[in-house]
This record gives sequence, structure tokens and C-alpha cells, in this order.
Amino acid sequence: MSITDLIDAPGASEQVEVSWPAPAELSVPLLGIERDSAMQVDIRLDSVHEGVLVSGTVEGTLTGQCSRCLDPITETVTIDIQELFQFEHDPMLESDEQHLVEHGLINIEPIMRDALVTSLPFQPRCSPDCEGLCDQCGVRLEGAGPDHHHEQLDPRWAALADFASGNVNEETSSENSEQQEKR
Repeated sequence: MSITDLIDAPGASEQVEVSWPAPAELSVPLLGIERDSAMQVDIRLDSVHEGVLVSGTVEGTLTGQCSRCLDPITETVTIDIQELFQFEHDPMLESDEQHLVEHGLINIEPIMRDALVTSLPFQPRCSPDCEGLCDQCGVRLEGAGPDHHHEQLDPRWAALADFASGNVNEETSSENSEQQEKR
């Protein structure tokens, strides 16, 4: 973005409202803004002695999946940005912590990416009370009802459960006898 009108003009400001295609890597594994989708950028550029202060909002459409039930998620997100683009390198700051005006241009893509990606949930949900899927059969727990459960019996105890219920058959008895003889 060109800011040549604001260089050497402290106190000058400019309002910018534009729609830009979304850059790459505006996402976390399950949620993000698709590349090249429209993003509404509404920023104010204020010239100060040290550089140009960029402040405003960026709006885009998030798409992805719920981390619990894998249902699709689509929602609009608005992020606030504010960053000082300096005219000269400040030796007191790390080079990756400062943004510079280069040849009368500023690049707001990195600050958009930093603000958006750090605000995204690592495990997005379709709703705050999403219960997810049953780990046994994969049915959605919200629709399964409160009585949905699966009897889980440790396979090592299966023979004892059969014996206790009186379901001992000839095959199970002969297997047990053979195992006892081997000992």
C-alpha cells in the first residue's frame, strides 16, 4: 500500500476502505479464511514523527470444521489491527518486532495474519455446547439422546463374564481345560 502522501507530513491522515483478496496462510488446521476470498479492509493511516500508524479493522469469512463433530463452520470474523510502520530501523527493538516503511510502501499483510491467526481457536466448535461424536459408533451425541451408551467389556474378562452369566458352552469349557493341562 502506497503512503507517499503521508511521508514527512506529521498530522496528516488518510482513510482507506477497500476489498482485498485474502492472502495465504490465514488459518489454523481446522479453521481459516480461504485464499483469495474477499476481505473488507477499513483502516486509517496517520502520519506521526516516527512513521505511519495503521489502525482499523479487517473482516473476512471463516470456513472450516468443528473439532468435535466435524460439521462445517462458516462465520464472519472482524479483527482489529494497529501497528506503527517506522521510517527508520529502531536498534532497541528486534528486527522481527518492527515494521518499516520501504520505498513509500507498507505491507499490512503480516499484521493482518498475526492478528487473525492468533485470535482463531485451536479447536473450533460449531456451538459452545457441541458434544461431538460417539467414540464407539460415530453417531452425533446431541441427537443420540441421554440413554446412548455402549457396553464395553474388557476382552480379558469375557470368559469370566460368560461363566458368571451361565453362558458357558462346551467349546469354552474345553479351551479352559486345555489351557489348564498345558500349565
